[in-house]
Amino acid sequence: MQKKIAEGGYGIVYQATWLNSNYRTKNVILKRFKNSQYSNKCFLKELKSNYYCNKLFLIETYGFTKDPKLDDYIIVMQYASEGDLHKYLQKEFTEIDWKKKIKILEYISSGLFVIHNENFIHRDLHSGNILVNNENCQYYEYAVGDLGLSRPVNDTLSNNEIYGVIPYIAPEIFKGSTFSKESDIYSLGMIMWELTTGCKPFANVEHDHRLIYNIIDGVRPEITEDTPNFYSNLMKRCWDSDPKKRPSVKEIYNIFFNWYGQLELIDQAELKRKELINSKKLGPKFSEKPHPKAIYTSRPKCSSIFSKCSSINSSNDYTSIEVILDIDIESSKSKLLGTKRKIEELLNDNSYENNGKLKTLKLVPGFPH
Repeated sequence: MQKKIAEGGYGIVYQATWLNSNYRTKNVILKRFKNSQYSNKCFLKELKSNYYCNKLFLIETYGFTKDPKLDDYIIVMQYASEGDLHKYLQKEFTEIDWKKKIKILEYISSGLFVIHNENFIHRDLHSGNILVNNENCQYYEYAVGDLGLSRPVNDTLSNNEIYGVIPYIAPEIFKGSTFSKESDIYSLGMIMWELTTGCKPFANVEHDHRLIYNIIDGVRPEITEDTPNFYSNLMKRCWDSDPKKRPSVKEIYNIFFNWYGQLELIDQAELKRKELINSKKLGPKFSEKPHPKAIYTSRPKCSSIFSKCSSINSSNDYTSIEVILDIDIESSKSKLLGTKRKIEELLNDNSYENNGKLKTLKLVPGFPH
């Protein structure tokens, strides 16, 4: 039995029931990769990432299979009963006190630590990829998921693609730098802000080149009144425009231990949080209506592009620009014609590099192969 949950450029996600050899059922997620040359490459890359990062604090991967009729590859993964973090915040925001916010952040940071410790980079960290599970347990679990864009640190893409959700992408990426552990930390800073508000960053503006210019120029979401200083200080370090000034995930995790000595400040923050909620000044229910062109999905190889702009320090360096932006941004070559920069689309890159042998996960029993 399958239920379609979501669909992206190269795959479809289903909720399914797995009947194992002992005739016991288990809810699982099936990520089907549509049968195409590029999708098969995506499948192999995601399988590799899941193999090396299939550990605690990350969504578990049980294995893979193949549809004999459609010839599509399928990855079988852990089911998250509460959906993603954003949906969870929308539903439970008033009940998520400051102690719980910090606990959620610990889980997310632990998952990111596992990824970075394996010398991988997530590259697409946002609240839609943090999954919440409360199935068959007495407490909530928060796990980092969707490693489809994860790559080893030394695996630089030949055409410098930029994938992801604009508000969570670090400013240096828009200027031509490659994704890094530091850019993951920037994304974590945006998730920290989302935990304080229950809203996605920059939801009230169109996600176009103007937002990208603002991000490059250092514009960040407004910090809420109830946010304690020790939390906001770390958050601002995470989203610092200079990647060298951002803390490592190991440093972040060590900082958490100091927070347990801040119980009085946490209690004060909680009182202020309740006051703001009661006065209808905080929370997704009372936030500004999202802009219709604020889009929060990631799609590789979409038609939306943005110039690499490797020499850009701010939007003031542009005289004029020709750009088409939808949701994601893909790298392009920049031409300097006088003072005018043009955007060129790179759609014909079919190169694929695999410099090592892929250690495959086991085939899942009970599924067709």
